[in-house]
Amino acid sequence: MQWLVQGCQSGDSLVLYYSGHGSQQRDPTGDEVDGYDERLCPMDFETKGTIIDDEINATIVKPIPHGVKLHAIIDACHSGTMLDLSFLCRMDRNGRYKWEDHNPPKGHFKGTNGGEVICFSGCDDHQSSADTTSLSKVTSTGAMTYAFIEAIEMGHVKTYGDILTSMRTTIRKIENGGAHSSLLGMLFTRGRHGGGWKQEPLLTANEPFDVFTKRFSL
Repeated sequence: MQWLVQGCQSGDSLVLYYSGHGSQQRDPTGDEVDGYDERLCPMDFETKGTIIDDEINATIVKPIPHGVKLHAIIDACHSGTMLDLSFLCRMDRNGRYKWEDHNPPKGHFKGTNGGEVICFSGCDDHQSSADTTSLSKVTSTGAMTYAFIEAIEMGHVKTYGDILTSMRTTIRKIENGGAHSSLLGMLFTRGRHGGGWKQEPLLTANEPFDVFTKRFSL
């Protein structure tokens, strides 16, 4: 991940996309609100180990300088605060939202060096993100990834709030047996009908903002 931020300067726009396994472990340092570190599990994690959120934050969040923007799209289990960003947008089903302060209880700094970092995550820290090979028959497809692409391709989503709302609506339609069930239902049931998968995409950022007026731009 270091190569992504090396040499970045004002005006740069960076994107990190990860679709794969995620997990949790007990936080030994006391810098997590919920007491757990989130971690990515790359293909070689069994031999090289996992990548915990503290490391991710130190590597690609803290170095971001003024004028640089980083978007992260993390489609993994337990991915809600995978970048350890300071604020989490908690939105209800009516679009009402509030920013939760996730700054570490012990005062550890997890912000940027003046830049902007925004992350779309597949689910909350205590949830799982669905994946399946049922769509392509070759590679796994994440439900969050599909919902994000669909939101962008719809063409009328303009703000971060629009995208988050669209993603959550798409996924809820699967849970309720709605219009997308024939296409996305397999993502939640792994090919079996009647599954009760619970997954809520989230938005986190280094600073809070009005999600329904701030325009989405990579």
